[in-house]
Amino acid sequence: MARPRQQTPTPAELEVLKVLWDRGPCTVREILTEMTRDTVPAYTSVMSLLTVMTGKGLTRREPKGRAFLYSVARPRERTLGRLVGDLLSRAFEGSASAMVTQLLDQSKLSHDELNAIRRAIDEHADRGGAS
Repeated sequence: MARPRQQTPTPAELEVLKVLWDRGPCTVREILTEMTRDTVPAYTSVMSLLTVMTGKGLTRREPKGRAFLYSVARPRERTLGRLVGDLLSRAFEGSASAMVTQLLDQSKLSHDELNAIRRAIDEHADRGGAS
């Protein structure tokens, strides 16, 4: 049986999306120059990855001379929200408190980051997000 296509980006796809979110539309070569991994993949690997990503609806492409110009299909917030939602349902069975507790336990948060999290929780509650 064929494996179902994952709609959320894989780690390699997320790395490409980060480049596109930061730089805007790019060719494969431009993406390669911005990759931050220790071992940068081959041109053909990135090209294949982008073909899959376009099929998944993560990127769009348009001809630019003899190459293609790739751009994101969705804003960063929407894609990251989908990733978080997938993690929340699959790993934490929908328990946001369990997910946040795990995040806090695994992170080395600064005082400023903790204060920013507190403010975000307060703002969420003020908007009526708390049930």
